[in-house]
Amino acid sequence: MAIESVRVGLIGAGRNTRDRHIPGFNDTPGVEIGAVANRSRESGQRVADAFNIPTVYDSWEELLEDESLDAVCIGTWPYMHRTLTTAALAAGKHVLCEARMAMNAAEAHEMLAVSQQTPGLVAQIVPSPMSFGIDDLLIRLISEGFLGELVSVDVQSQTGFADRDSTMHWRQDRDLSGFNILNMGIWYEAMIRWVGRATQVMAMSKISVPHRRDDDGNWRSVTIPDTVDILCRLANGANAHLRFSACAGLSPGNSVWLYGTEGTIHVDNRMRVFGGKRGDSELQEIANPPEGRYSWSVEQEFIASIRDGAPVMRTPFNIGVHYMEWTEAVTVSAQTGEAVYLPL
Repeated sequence: MAIESVRVGLIGAGRNTRDRHIPGFNDTPGVEIGAVANRSRESGQRVADAFNIPTVYDSWEELLEDESLDAVCIGTWPYMHRTLTTAALAAGKHVLCEARMAMNAAEAHEMLAVSQQTPGLVAQIVPSPMSFGIDDLLIRLISEGFLGELVSVDVQSQTGFADRDSTMHWRQDRDLSGFNILNMGIWYEAMIRWVGRATQVMAMSKISVPHRRDDDGNWRSVTIPDTVDILCRLANGANAHLRFSACAGLSPGNSVWLYGTEGTIHVDNRMRVFGGKRGDSELQEIANPPEGRYSWSVEQEFIASIRDGAPVMRTPFNIGVHYMEWTEAVTVSAQTGEAVYLPL
């Protein structure tokens, strides 16, 4: 049986698009990357030359008018995700949108609403890949009762001393990134795969480097925190504490602790999983054979949903809306000093 051909257009071709999405589509039978539109004609041409993409457009509007394209992969910064997603769906094209989903919860809700009005089109957010190798193991251990009743979750991702000299990164620019802070969104998305959603959020944050020069040498105010501490009440009744910082010199890096009434699970900075039960004297590493680990197959799953109607699992728009509500709740709580309840 012949494989149905799918032609994909790229809007934005940054590092993740070049390193992951282009190779992923190229490795999927029956898929052709037919066009690219980047921030400039010149940068788009460089990508096209590097990856043998036949058509370069001067603008994303021109690309969406190309009727030969069935789908688009949106690889821009979050500030364009709502605009591009809604326009692409209106143009009848399936959408794979880079994470984070949007600038804020309102934009995410609009994206979800438009996708629900076009049920014949696939709408998928690029998932948080960091925990892919341990997700299935943690889900199995928890579902089989290794922890007993979940009591609390501790997640931290902290790196480096404060970098005061580098130019302003787009992640530090609220006009480009919105309410997203550091890498808290990708960790929260991973956490909800294991233990479910938060229903209450309290946060405190700090900006250690309040001014940076932009690429043109102009001084800009930084309003996105570089340190944030978050307390959550989960829907299952457990508590969660999440800590993120770009100002934590000599920190051990990434760490996850899951505490239950009967057991404890720890994930270290190398993404190894350790566990122990009541009565044990110490944690022991839990086997996680490669054949049991989920690995990156985002582009293949996107194409499978287009061809076969397979449901989007990693990550559907409704999950994106929730993590954007949570993301916004973190900032609102940090600014007001009050607890924020979800959904917004």
